[in-house]
Amino acid sequence: MLRLTKNNKQATKRNRYTVLTSFYNFSINSSLPALANPCNTSIMRKIFKRPQTSQWRIVDKETVDEIIFRTTDQRNRLILELMARGGMRIGEVLRITPGDIQEGFLTIQNPKSGRPEERVYVPRKILVRLSEYVNVNDFGTDDQIFPISYVSAWSMVKKAGKLVDIELKPHDLRRHAATYASRSGTPIEIVSKVILRHADLSTTQRYLGKVDDTEAIRWIETLYG
Repeated sequence: MLRLTKNNKQATKRNRYTVLTSFYNFSINSSLPALANPCNTSIMRKIFKRPQTSQWRIVDKETVDEIIFRTTDQRNRLILELMARGGMRIGEVLRITPGDIQEGFLTIQNPKSGRPEERVYVPRKILVRLSEYVNVNDFGTDDQIFPISYVSAWSMVKKAGKLVDIELKPHDLRRHAATYASRSGTPIEIVSKVILRHADLSTTQRYLGKVDDTEAIRWIETLYG
């Protein structure tokens, strides 16, 4: 079995394991009841175990609005807004400088995509407050606007969630930005290419989460009620 899956990707290995398992089970059930299935051992099941699919929790707009409203520290509030309203990653937020602030958008240098730079479109009112924060603190063009560590930023986001009694992670806010835009009628191409800046639509679709019964009923009533 291990020879058959050698030098293959893990997904390919699991698929071949599944096929062989089914073949042996069919043989046992149809004509060879005494045959032992070599795939059905604890070691083999452990080696080819499928990873659990992570279920991302989507934070609704009312909760995000309340978190931001209750966050009184100006720096922390701006960080939260850039993630929740602009779909930015926490690492991107921490790297921005005054020189990245443009008319209507932020420029991200050396983004995750591998491109030289990307544009992040953020509501104008947030850009205005960000510029005011820069001026008050007298940052230089190339200074980090938020000179804190990733760990400190993560901790701040977690504490912000506790203001409304939820477990909150930085990426929850980025997913919120995408989901809220999508469910407000924004075309998925805009959500993908503009808000999340994904190269592939399938990546974006994983962000959007599942629709529960309550939300499904609300949307149908909104459309046809």
